[in-house]
Amino acid sequence: MAFVNEIISNKILWISLLAWFIAQFMKVIITIVWGKRLDLTRFVGSGGMPSSHSALVVSMATSIGYSEGFNSPLFALSVAVALVVMYDAAGVRRAAGKQAAVLNEIVAELQAHRGITEEKLKELLGHTPIEVIAGAILGIIVSTLFL
Repeated sequence: MAFVNEIISNKILWISLLAWFIAQFMKVIITIVWGKRLDLTRFVGSGGMPSSHSALVVSMATSIGYSEGFNSPLFALSVAVALVVMYDAAGVRRAAGKQAAVLNEIVAELQAHRGITEEKLKELLGHTPIEVIAGAILGIIVSTLFL
């Protein structure tokens, strides 16, 4: 059971999760301010401003840098993981969201003319580069403030 205590006392893990939580909470607030509606699904949903994936991995990398040294192999590994996650969020997942939007239009046409009852695909999957950068900045700020 020592591993449970180690997990509970892992400050880098909790700071990274805090960065994720703050980013997700900000999505709800931004939807209230810009969208003029309360949408609590934004708290658990993907996509949107800021990228919670970016906030989490950049907070982790920054915290590891402060803790282990910015020239450590562990910091280098965490930066590489962060870059892959951010590239995926702004590239692959964003492209999948655009494809879902096109497919939804096709299905809507088919539903109107042929009565097809397919479920609408989720379109908000990835992030714009600005959303990824905002998440990264949030991750740096959170780890700097709380480590």
